Order: sequence, then structure tokens, then C-alpha cells
Amino acid sequence: MITGVGPQSSLIVSALGDMRSQLDDLQRQLGTGQKSTTYAGLGIDRGLAVGLQGQLSAMTGYADTVTQIGVRMSLQQTSLTRIADIGSAVKGATLTQFNIDASGQTATQRTATSQLDEILGLLNTPAGDRYLFSGRAGDTPATDTLDHILNGDGAKAGLKQIIAERNQADLGASGMGRLVTGVAGSQVNLAEETPPTVFGLKLASVSALNGATVTGPTGSPASISVNLTSNPNPGDAITFGFNLPDGTTQQLTLTATNSSPPAAGEFTIGATVNATAASLQASLTTAVQKLAATSLSAASAMAAANNFFNVDAGQPPMRVAGPPFDTATALVGGTAANTVIWYTGEMGTDPARGTAVAKVDDALTVSYGARANEQAIRSTIANIAVYATATFAASDPNAKDRFSALSERVGNALTAPNGQQKIQDIQAELAFAQTTVKDATQRQQQRKLMLENLLQGIEQAPQDQVAAQILALQTRLQASLQTTAALYKLSIINYL
Repeated sequence: MITGVGPQSSLIVSALGDMRSQLDDLQRQLGTGQKSTTYAGLGIDRGLAVGLQGQLSAMTGYADTVTQIGVRMSLQQTSLTRIADIGSAVKGATLTQFNIDASGQTATQRTATSQLDEILGLLNTPAGDRYLFSGRAGDTPATDTLDHILNGDGAKAGLKQIIAERNQADLGASGMGRLVTGVAGSQVNLAEETPPTVFGLKLASVSALNGATVTGPTGSPASISVNLTSNPNPGDAITFGFNLPDGTTQQLTLTATNSSPPAAGEFTIGATVNATAASLQASLTTAVQKLAATSLSAASAMAAANNFFNVDAGQPPMRVAGPPFDTATALVGGTAANTVIWYTGEMGTDPARGTAVAKVDDALTVSYGARANEQAIRSTIANIAVYATATFAASDPNAKDRFSALSERVGNALTAPNGQQKIQDIQAELAFAQTTVKDATQRQQQRKLMLENLLQGIEQAPQDQVAAQILALQTRLQASLQTTAALYKLSIINYL
């Protein structure tokens, strides 16, 4: 028998092995649906497949980022909405009647303390590993504790101490709001203290008075003089205008009367102009003292709170340069050693939204950062804090008027004027970022579907075509095996 067919036998075996390998690969394609287990097996399309796969991986990363910042922005919006609601609630509470208990506060003031604590809690709520209102300092809470902010921390003064010191500085040692009155014959004088000071009442205007020569305010420190040349008639009045520390103005009107003693807001027409001047000076002194104890005291608290909470890069909390405080003339920057810095996040003069930036598409980023010391947020905190910390004594005859003056100012300040940032402005900027993210997500979903279809066209094996190829290859392989087997059985007898 012939045991071989010469050198061609090895070629036949090799060809059979190749067909067996092709059959195994086609069966793998039929089972997995993939043309190849490696990019090299994709032939000339391998570069395109690698590129498409890279784009899909990037889009998966963008989707993860969108999910993460979506949660953060939702929490920010929820917190800001609640802060705005609390501000509105406290504004409404300022309209309540003066009815204090043993603590020296009204029920609405005590509620405001709890609401202030809630605001701080909202600002210090983390989303995962990031605090949302700390700017770039995402690993740091945005604010100090309520107790430290209001009551201080050891040697560090809190808001209550800052307000008390400012109140002394604004009222002065005499309780006249750093003003002095005097009378010389028929002339009454009202002047700001010497040396000049940033504290107290500032003379802004004065009206005419029948029978008098009125001058001022002039000079530095400013002064007003009322020189009576004849007695005024009953009902004639003079009005003094003042600028207060919180930027508000106040008027004080005194009306001439024949009554003696005069009622509040009046002065007695005397037998002579000198007697009338003496009565005018006495009534003016009393009226200024009441103004200082009520409206000025309230304005002083508002100014102190603004100085305390208005902190930023290069802007420390401001406080009275003292002691002594009742004769102080200037403010000085508080330090971390002597004053509580209520905002503990990142300080910066750049836009707060830029402190957190996320890439949500190949050429698109969104900014969603926030700082608790932004004007709208800190203003809300400052006004609620002033209202929550004020105390009143039932024995104080000016307590009710001071409460009214403070409540009015807090209520007005909780409505931001035009041109000043509002909490809704922050929310609008975040809403724009949310809309941008939503639009980008929709575009990516459409693009992802297109890329996946392209990639499937490259990587996936057509099942019908593969099945046909398997059937054809099996037929060829079977025929080749039968032919080869027949050749290997060939003998010389069969050959002849």
C-alpha cells in the first residue's frame, strides 16, 4: 500500500487545519455575535472601532458627572428655596405686636433663632464628599456654629458682643447719639461731637422756623444753629433731619405751644425769646435722647450685623475700635484671634458660580459653585440674626418703640432692593446650569445611539451570513476530509 502522496500531504493537512480554524471562529461569531475578540481581527475598521469605543467611554464619564452634579444642584436649589421661605416668614413675623416674655423677647424672635439655625444647617449640608456653599473649599463646612456666631467662642467676639459695642459707640456716653445741644441767650445749637466720629446721628438737614434765623448743617463736625429773633406762633414747627448708621434717615419735629410743660414733640413759647430758646433746647435734648434710644439703637444693630457678616477676601469683620467704646471714633478690622469669622468656606472676589465647574460634553462645561457669604445669603442671615438676638426690658419706656424700629428695618431689609443680589438670582443661575446639563444629556443620548449603531455594524457578526458561511465551510471540510481519506488508502493495485 502507498503510505503517502508525496510532499503535497503536508499542504493538504495544513489546508484542513485552516478550514477547521475558520469553522471554529465562525462558530464563535455565531455564539457571541462578535466578529473578533481583538481589534486586530476587525481589519481596516479597527481604527474606527477604537475611536468609537473611546467616544462612548467619554460619554459614559459625562453621564456619571451629570448624575453627580445633578444631585448637587438639586440640593442647592432645595436649600435656597427653603432659605428664601424662611426669610419671607421672618419678614411676616416682624409685623407682630410687641409682647415680650421673661426672656425679654417675643415668641417670633425665639422662632427666628431656630430658623437661623436651620439656615446654617442647610448651608452646611454636604452632598457626598462636598459642601455645596463653601466655594472651592468643598471639604470644609460653610459656616461656624450658631452658638459661636451669636455668643462668641472664647476670646473671639460673636454678634451679640459686636452689636453691644456698636450700640455704645453710636449712643455715646450721654445717650445723645454723639450729638450735643446748647443754648446761649436766644440761640440754640445742635452739633456733632468733636473730634469727628463715624458713629451716631449725623446732621442732614433743618427746616426754617417762623421768627428765627436757621443755619446749617455746616462745618466739620457739622452743626446747626437756631437764633430766635422773635417768638414763633403756636403751631409753628421746626424739623431736624438725621442720617443713621444703617443708611436710613429720620426726622424729628418740634412744634411751638403755649402749654407748660410742653408735651412730647413740643416746646413752650416763653415770655421772652431767651425763655423760648431754653425750652426749645430742653425739648430738643429730650427728643434726641429718645431718637437715640429707639431708631438709632435699631439702626446701630443693623449696621453692626452688616459689619460682622460682610466678610470676604481682604474684607474682615469690622468692629468698634475700643475700649472705651462710647468715645470711639472709628471701626477696626476684627482678626481670627478676637472675632468669630462666621463664614468658614473659601473666600474670593471672583464669581461664586465659577468655584465648581464640571465638564458635561466634549466642549461644554457648567458652573454651579456657591458661597454662603454671597450678598443675598449673608444679608438674609444678618437680618434674621439681628431680629433673633435683640432683647428688651419691660421696664424700659423706649422698648416698644425700639422694637418697632428694629422690626421695620428687618422687614424692609429682607426684601432686597433693585440692583442687589437676591436668592432668586442665585437660583436662576443654577437653573440655567441645570437646563444646560439637561440639553447636553439629550444630545448625548441621541449621539450615543448613533455611535453604538456604528460600532455594532463594525464589531457584530451578521448571524444569517455567519450561519451560511458555517454551512458552506462544513460542506467543503467534509468533502476535503473524504478526498484526503481516499488518497491515503490508495494502493498500487488500485492505482493500476
